[in-house]
Formats: sequence, C-alpha cells, structure tokens
Amino acid sequence: MLRETRLHRILALIAVNGHISTERLIKELGISRETARRDIIELENQGAARRVHGGLVALDSSTSEPSLKERRTRLEREKRAIARATVLQLQQGQTVFMDAGTTTTALAEELCTMPGLTIVTNSLRAAIILSERDEDKKNDSTVVLVGGRILAGREQTCGEGVIEEIQRWRADMAILSPVGLDAHHGASSFLPEEAAVARCMAQRASRLCILADHTKLGVISRINYASPREISMLITDAAASDLPCLKELKEILPKVILA
Repeated sequence: MLRETRLHRILALIAVNGHISTERLIKELGISRETARRDIIELENQGAARRVHGGLVALDSSTSEPSLKERRTRLEREKRAIARATVLQLQQGQTVFMDAGTTTTALAEELCTMPGLTIVTNSLRAAIILSERDEDKKNDSTVVLVGGRILAGREQTCGEGVIEEIQRWRADMAILSPVGLDAHHGASSFLPEEAAVARCMAQRASRLCILADHTKLGVISRINYASPREISMLITDAAASDLPCLKELKEILPKVILA
C-alpha cells in the first residue's frame, strides 16, 4: 500500500472515531509497528492529527462547512475578485491542480479566457464549465477530470483512484480552497475525503496557492492538509484587510494578495 494511501485511510478512521490506537493501525492496515510509528509522526508533523500515548486523536477544532447550495450564494463578488486575481498569477503552458469548491468554480469561469493551460481537477462543475466554453477556440486549455467515487452532494470525485491519478502528475501550482486557513495550523477541510485530495495536490505541485475569502481566515476545521510553511501564496478579498489574523498570515506566508 502506498504511504499516501495509508495516511488517507488513517485520517478517515480518525474522522469517524475521533481517535485511533497504534494497535488498531497495525491490525487495520496490516503494517508493522515501526511503520505505524512513522505514519503517526508524519500526520502530527503535517498538523493533521495529534499524537498521544498509544495512538492519534483528532484535533480539537471541528468547524463544519455550510451546504454547497448555501455556499454558492455567499460572497459571490468577493469570490469573483479572488478568481480574477488568481488568473494574473498564471502563465500559459503551466499545469495546474484545482480542487472543488465555490471559489475554484468562480476561477474556472475566469480561466475560460486563458488558453494554454493544463488543468487537473476533481471538480465536476469546474470541468463542465471549462469544457463547455472551449468548443470553438484554438490553442485551448487541456482539462483533465480525475475519476473516482462521486462525493454525495459535493459535485466532486474522491477516493483512492483520484489520489493515484493525481500522483501521476507534477503541477506548477496547486490552487486550493479550504474550509479554513489559520496562521498556526495552515489549511484545513471538514471532510477527510476532501482533505486527502487537497493534500495530494499540494504535495505534487511546485507551489501551493490558497484561495480563501475573509470569512475563512483564522478558521480551523477538522482535517489539516497543508501547514503554513507549505503555502506559497494566499489570495483573499479586500474585506480581510482589517482582520488581526491577516497580519499573522502576512508574517508567515511568502505572498498575500488582497483582491
């Protein structure tokens, strides 16, 4: 079993139970005690879980996420501004990972005007938007929808098949939209399946760009998938300018853009 697959399975077990023992890891995954120890240390270093005597426990924070229907109607202007600022950070010929979410859907609409990209995504809606507007263009972007299980109510694919397909690619940039971004804990999502895809995209890209409107800053959700040191750039909206957490993020992150 690939290490990344093991880590994703461990996070899924923690999400369901709130904790997992070393003994159960050995039994569930069929691994040695030394391998279990290394995986526990790695997940703690990633900020994905907390190591305790005898195993791992979930982080205390458990910020959930509104429904997809609700998120589509919130902060549309801010998300559009973030999307337009993101396009300016890209160049023709680049390969880009993009996860699923309302902010990255807004980005997909803006990317229709920019040819010459290879876009690898697990977002059904983003893939449809990009493919529908490419019919009569020349030098179009290439859109790759990574296949797997469709996550109910989320319009995205997930699972081991998605992870394995992403691992075949190397991208210039991963563009991800988390549930929360915190200066100490980094980027996090509520669902283990979403976090697993985001983590894999982040690790297979040269740069990680986080798209987060002001309501997501200073927020910690259940599953961390990228530490602050792994993030190359944050693009947020102008309403974030007065937030204390933005000052902290600016001190840590290499680049912060207010759209």
